[in-house]
Amino acid sequence: MRKMAWLAALLLLFGLYGCDSGSKEGAGQTKPADKVELTVSAAASLQEALEEAKTAFERKHPNIRIQYNFGASGALQKQISEGAPVDLFFSAAAEPFEKLKAEGLIDSKHEKTVLANELVLIAPKQGEGAVQSLDDIIRAKRIAIGIPESVPAGMYAKQTLEKAGLWEKVAPKLVYAKDVRQVLTYVETGNVDAGFVYRTDALASENVNIVAAVPSGMHDPIVYPLGVVKTSKHLKEAQQFYSYLTSGPALQMFEEHGFRRAR
Repeated sequence: MRKMAWLAALLLLFGLYGCDSGSKEGAGQTKPADKVELTVSAAASLQEALEEAKTAFERKHPNIRIQYNFGASGALQKQISEGAPVDLFFSAAAEPFEKLKAEGLIDSKHEKTVLANELVLIAPKQGEGAVQSLDDIIRAKRIAIGIPESVPAGMYAKQTLEKAGLWEKVAPKLVYAKDVRQVLTYVETGNVDAGFVYRTDALASENVNIVAAVPSGMHDPIVYPLGVVKTSKHLKEAQQFYSYLTSGPALQMFEEHGFRRAR
């Protein structure tokens, strides 16, 4: 009996030790980082470049997923003003960004004008169209531009036409698009004779020709400010993506897509 009792006590002792060892081992393990999804509202002209940035960033930060909301900068700004759950805003113009800053919605420590671009006039590649230069635009039957009130590229196009004294002449021929990529599609498909887009948009298409580069003095500076939205529920991760997008490697990647670094 004494031998049986001694054996039972020994087994109990080892059992308690094993449980204690297991708990210590579990306590020492690193808890996997929680998955976080960031929503980035960005100008449509940034689409290809930002998709590449997403791939590179997610490879180094597997716990963070990037979800894009591409569109016209003015429309995106209104969504954020009205409370849309957005973590970062990448605008194609200063005005929508400044409105959010004035409303106190942009993190002042994580905001910067990152890129610059150029406005160009494009025409369909197939066939010899009526538009071969900026002066030819009055010969076009249909001209596509973004809605000036919400699409920065459309605003720049309107400023250009007004500066050239052509706005009143071409206004009846204008076809308005919801964003700059829709302008590009209209021209690619031949539904219009010409359209105003950014150089980066034109370079992304094999179906259009750049017939003229618009002199920068004919419109406001084309800049791309980026900022973290203060109401983000994932500020730490949003700041990480902001830091990546403003880093040297990311800026080099943007340049490969035709953008210029902001001065």
